[in-house]
Amino acid sequence: MTYQETIQYLFEQLPMYQRSGKAAYKSGLENTYALDRHFGHPHRKYKTIHVAGTNGKGSVSHMIASILQSAGYRTGLYTSPHLLDFRERIRVNGQMISKQEVTDFVENNQEIIERLHPSFFEMTVAMAFDYFAREEVDVAVVEVGLGGRLDSTNIITPDLSVITNIGMDHTMFLGHTLSAIAGEKAGIIKNRVPVVIGRYQEETAGVFRQVASEREAPVFFASQIFDVNKVEIGDFYQRVSVTSKYFSGSFQLPLLGSYQQENLLTVLTSVVLLRGKGFLVDASSLAEGIEKVSEQTGLAGRWQVVARHPMTVCDTGHNVDGIERVMGQLKTVAHEKMHIVWGMVNDKDTQSILKLLPKEACYYFTRASIPRALDEKKLGEAAEKMGLKGETYPNVRLAVAAAKKNAGDKDLIFIGGSTFVVAEALEK
Repeated sequence: MTYQETIQYLFEQLPMYQRSGKAAYKSGLENTYALDRHFGHPHRKYKTIHVAGTNGKGSVSHMIASILQSAGYRTGLYTSPHLLDFRERIRVNGQMISKQEVTDFVENNQEIIERLHPSFFEMTVAMAFDYFAREEVDVAVVEVGLGGRLDSTNIITPDLSVITNIGMDHTMFLGHTLSAIAGEKAGIIKNRVPVVIGRYQEETAGVFRQVASEREAPVFFASQIFDVNKVEIGDFYQRVSVTSKYFSGSFQLPLLGSYQQENLLTVLTSVVLLRGKGFLVDASSLAEGIEKVSEQTGLAGRWQVVARHPMTVCDTGHNVDGIERVMGQLKTVAHEKMHIVWGMVNDKDTQSILKLLPKEACYYFTRASIPRALDEKKLGEAAEKMGLKGETYPNVRLAVAAAKKNAGDKDLIFIGGSTFVVAEALEK
């Protein structure tokens, strides 16, 4: 098989949640354990850091991986979903797994894939863990896919668990209250393994403390350990000054969303605990890892400025909590008129999300080319009822082209609502 044939095989043979939704979700770990046995328990051959949460877990995973890489560790990074290339999910020291490795993995393991018929995610996790072992990484940063307790990544016993925050997302699987969702995310807390909780939230703090206590796991709330005392915003970075009893400093962060300040505190608290576990991360490695996170790990799609005239920004925020923060960020950008290219998937709380969008913007409603995408006409009708005005476009390319055509030099174009809309907008 060629690489393209391999990817096509994976998409066609294995149910993929990001593309198909609920039909692809598997709620047990039986396949994961079977694959783990087949590959000889590869995740036991290196240290791991496990990162869950509703929002921010991708950014936090990338930052921790970049810091460890700067500190001289051979670092694996597993994240999902990808934006442009499947191989973005599996990296070693920032380099994506090769096309040949992906093809060889599928060809060499076709028998067990067709016997177990795992989900796309289950198979990808197995590929990542096996690859990291063969690449002899020192440590792997592993991002949870969905939830925590029943996620395929949750067979690891990490050196550190991290849970960024809790918001309302994937409620059909995780529950309809913040405390229920927190209970699922808390499933990654392991016996006597310290856990960092990024954001202190009254509704969820008790859940985390209870689970951590049962498992004798020390728990640390990053928002109570580090304080942000100064932020300077540049064109391509924000300089964030922080204080704590552990250390204080100023960090140049190339991720421009104001919500990244919370993620930074989560990362800094994680570094404090990793140092306590024997990881050698000095001040210069910490600063360099944060400053070079995008170039060292390939992080993209988080408040990403893709053009300056007119200012064009995309962000993968796609649930109420994430979009609320992105909309707050939009208000800080000077502009004459706002143009928003917007598409969603069909299992989100459309009404609650549309309520957050600015009524003064001109909208270009569209859909990504995946089965799970919400029909652009249904989206447009729902938006109109919420007082949002705009036109519908059958694909992202046409929607972005229309926004660019209509926008003046001092206007603002924002592209978002779904990871897949952002991905298609970034395609060359």
